[in-house]
Amino acid sequence: MLRVRRALVSVWDKKGLVDFAKKLAQFQIEIISTGKTASLLKRSGIPSQEVSSLTSFPEILSGRVKTLHPKIFGGILANKKHPLHMEEIRSLGMPPFDMVVVNLYPFADKLREGLGWDEMMEYIDIGGVSLLRAGAKNYKNVACISTPSQYKFVLEELEKNKGFLPEPALKKLAIDVFLLTKEYDNSIYNYFRRKKILSWDLERVAPLRYGENPHQQAGLYRLVSKPSVAYSQIQGKDFSFNNFLDIDAAFRCVREFNEPAAAIVKHASLCGVGVDRKLAGAYRKAVAVDPISSFGGIISFNRKVDKETATQVLKSGFKECVIAPFYSKEALKIFSSKKNLRVVEIDFLYKPDTLDIRATSFGYLIQEQDIGTLEKGKLKVVTKRKPTQRELKDLLLGWKVVKHTKSNAIVVIKNSSVLGIAGGRPSRVGAVKDACNAAIKSSQGAVLASDGFFPKEDSIKLAHRKGIKAVIQPGGSLKDREIIACCNRCNIAMVFTGIRHFRH
Repeated sequence: MLRVRRALVSVWDKKGLVDFAKKLAQFQIEIISTGKTASLLKRSGIPSQEVSSLTSFPEILSGRVKTLHPKIFGGILANKKHPLHMEEIRSLGMPPFDMVVVNLYPFADKLREGLGWDEMMEYIDIGGVSLLRAGAKNYKNVACISTPSQYKFVLEELEKNKGFLPEPALKKLAIDVFLLTKEYDNSIYNYFRRKKILSWDLERVAPLRYGENPHQQAGLYRLVSKPSVAYSQIQGKDFSFNNFLDIDAAFRCVREFNEPAAAIVKHASLCGVGVDRKLAGAYRKAVAVDPISSFGGIISFNRKVDKETATQVLKSGFKECVIAPFYSKEALKIFSSKKNLRVVEIDFLYKPDTLDIRATSFGYLIQEQDIGTLEKGKLKVVTKRKPTQRELKDLLLGWKVVKHTKSNAIVVIKNSSVLGIAGGRPSRVGAVKDACNAAIKSSQGAVLASDGFFPKEDSIKLAHRKGIKAVIQPGGSLKDREIIACCNRCNIAMVFTGIRHFRH
């Protein structure tokens, strides 16, 4: 435990500082401060001593040098458990510091203001970084507060421990310092390089059973600076690399729906989606799309899984994993009869990362996630025949499903039920044929969703022969006029969305 008696305070961001310093004073903590920080504390009636009176050396170079002095760094770096250290600083008149409260010049924030080169140089912090790193190195003897967001945590620890700080809290503060200074230096480095440079700190969350194949090692990692989706495995075997890819695909799909929904994914491909007033009904619809492919699949629900739904899952044959935001006690009891079935609870309030990153032989491909949504009012009916209200509802359902189906993607829907899904086909007309042929019921009177435009009339003619009455697609082909004319001849309603949903 560290008894805090003396603190060095020098901050750029003064948010919350006055209240924090008042609390420090209540713990009888002596405050040493610099420049504008000292002026603010003085105006607020908080006793503090200026650094210059301690060092007998003024701030110089327009404030570029304030704290870079042996009396400051000696007081921070001294090991209080090392007798020679303590004897040496006493003989040199260096009071030991127990706390450093410093936040840095806002270099990254100033970048967004478009300042010139010389102006930006003034926002490269030297003293602040040095103070924090010195304190963090000596964390067992010095508490390092590097951001106003830590004030509450530190005060709670001081209150709980009667003016002392425990070593785990000190280490946590030190870790935050080294992350902060690393990111700070990264932004400066990027600025000097004049290139877009991304840097990620990934920590392993868990080892995986294996990668895509048993001979490949794998692990699940997350960004240190950004929390990943919270999940809890309630039962079942450990995960493999492929399991997480499937879980992610199923999770992202059911999040699209406000109604009770179920999605089934196999080998990263969507093979069933169902939407209904009841979750059990949604699951029955999802399985019915392709009962054979759903064998061994990953199931995702966007509602609490109840007894009826859990019973339906077990009746439908072997499944690898079930994910949902919650489970009833009865559902968990039912699932417990299948010890290898993975049952996972996931935080559906989490917002996925905005970047999609893929590794290739040529480097890393980075793009924004496809998080675009379709507003009903922005649909454009381009044919003479307009879709009926039922058809329009089915088209919108199909558009949500096709977004999560591998390209070329075609989905056939009728009466709020997905009848057929075809994804990953090399030709669009082939995808139309496969989706219609895969339809669990006749596609007569159904509608069709396509993730991309139609380059030729052959897909429309085939859809007409299969009884499709309406189509939703992005539009944007050079052949749009011919496609629309073909739809008019076939009495098919066509709607353009203006956005594409390829998923490779």
